[in-house]
Parts: sequence; C-alpha cells; structure tokens
Amino acid sequence: MKAIVPHKGTSTALARHEEPKEPWRDADWQKLWLSLKAKSWSSLAVVPAGPGGPPEFALTIAVTLARIGIVHLGTPVHVADATSIPLTHLEQFSEEVRRVKQEGELVLIALAPVTENPITVSLAKAADSAVLCVLMDLMSLTDSKKTVERIGAARFVGSAVFHPNGSPGMAAKK
Repeated sequence: MKAIVPHKGTSTALARHEEPKEPWRDADWQKLWLSLKAKSWSSLAVVPAGPGGPPEFALTIAVTLARIGIVHLGTPVHVADATSIPLTHLEQFSEEVRRVKQEGELVLIALAPVTENPITVSLAKAADSAVLCVLMDLMSLTDSKKTVERIGAARFVGSAVFHPNGSPGMAAKK
C-alpha cells in the first residue's frame, strides 16, 4: 500500500512513501513455508548453520514461518524458543513440545547454533524434521557441514539461505 505524505521541509511537495512489507506477506518467505510444509512433520527444528548470525536469527525465522503457517492453514502454529534453554530445563521443554504435538498442532523449534548450546543436537534429533538456515556471508560452509553431521543429514528436509537483510534468498529441497 502506498501512502502520500508531505515531503520534509516543504509543505506543498508530496512524495510517495512505501510502507514496510511484513515478512509473512513476502513471496520468498511463502515459498519457503510451502516447500517445508510439503514434507510431513508436526515439529520442525529451525537450525542455524553455525555461529555468526544475530542471537535471534532462528527465532525470527520460526516466528515468521509460524505467522505464514497460521495464515495458510488457519490453525495454530506454535513457536518454541530453545535458543537459550539450559540443560536443566531440557526435559520440561521437550515435554511441552510433545504435548503440543499430541494435541495435533504444529510447532517450530528455534535453536541456537550447535556450537553455542549443547542441547541443540538433542532437540533437533527429537523433532520430526529440521531445516538448516544459512546466513549468507556470515556463516561458513565448514560450520554448515559440521552442523549437518552432528544432527544427521536424514533429519533435514532442506536448507534455506538468508540475505543479511533478513529475506530468504532461496530454499533448497533435499
């Protein structure tokens, strides 16, 4: 939607102002959701390929995908933030994810990089599937390979490369 707003410094000049687009309305984000949803899962681990991204990288992806899922399916899509869960809360967290799944609802689990939180591997393996999220120019191929090896290639339904501006550049199916 475009709005006409007065140009700064001049009361008579008008300029077109583009309102920011919500990520869940973006075609690339929607393609990523549809590509992931084409696989069968009720819990999906959102796994950063490695360190180098902002602390909220996986959580932002999970929340955006959940919003798209809610619009697409018309049903709840939960987000479980495991980016900073300590080992002492692993069982309680895992039980809550199991409860949501038993109720027939979808849950996206935002995880920290495997090098930054020891429970990431356990939670990713416990999820039905995982998606590897790569932040272009900030995460290394070596870290990506190590992440996939530690979790297991069979757990991943695919990967997504994100531009530093936050938009997905492409989704790669397995």
